[in-house]
Amino acid sequence: MFPLYDENPTRITPFVTYGLIGMNVLVFLHQLSLPEAQLNQFFQLYAVVPQQLTASFAGGTVQQPVAEWVTLFSSQFLHGSWWHLIGNMLYLWVFGNNIEDRLGHFKYIIFYLACGALAALCQWFIGMDSAIPSLGASGAISGILGAYIIRFPQALVNTFVFLGIFITTIRVPAWILIGIYIVQNVVSGVVDLQRAANMAMETGGVAYWAHIGGFVFGLILGPLLGLFNDDN
Repeated sequence: MFPLYDENPTRITPFVTYGLIGMNVLVFLHQLSLPEAQLNQFFQLYAVVPQQLTASFAGGTVQQPVAEWVTLFSSQFLHGSWWHLIGNMLYLWVFGNNIEDRLGHFKYIIFYLACGALAALCQWFIGMDSAIPSLGASGAISGILGAYIIRFPQALVNTFVFLGIFITTIRVPAWILIGIYIVQNVVSGVVDLQRAANMAMETGGVAYWAHIGGFVFGLILGPLLGLFNDDN
């Protein structure tokens, strides 16, 4: 199932959501222009590399022109593929506008970046010595989903459904759509931990614990920033 749009009207134009989508697309187009070697260097510089972040937290010197803590934010604008980008931007488009409407532009960008950074720290905590770059807007968008499910649990979301060779659209309550998303991530995250432990090695893939962490922090930070205040 892929969300298309929700049915909640907004009181303001979601300029920040549009801007975030535009920035993510522009950065990805820049990535596409880079040769493979330069792209790898770009990821090493602006994505979260847990090994380097751990060294910086311990007071060590990392030979990078960008401070490691900055990557907790810059990594949110990097993506590994077209599908990675499209999936994230689709969820941001569908769910971000109403959260921006409730929080207001300024608090929304603080909320978004904070959820993304805290989500990246959750993934870092799972594999502090990993040398695999962690990137993507998924942690921040999971925060938006966490805020959305408690603020608009009964909202209906128009959703693409694939039935074999047929494609149709149905209206699905937001809590079901987001609930499926988080259950999948929890199960996959536990399996990923078990697989890594059994293999005694690190593996690349989806940053499930960033998704879970972002969702939990969205549940917490949304109300703290005024998610339920109708006068925002």
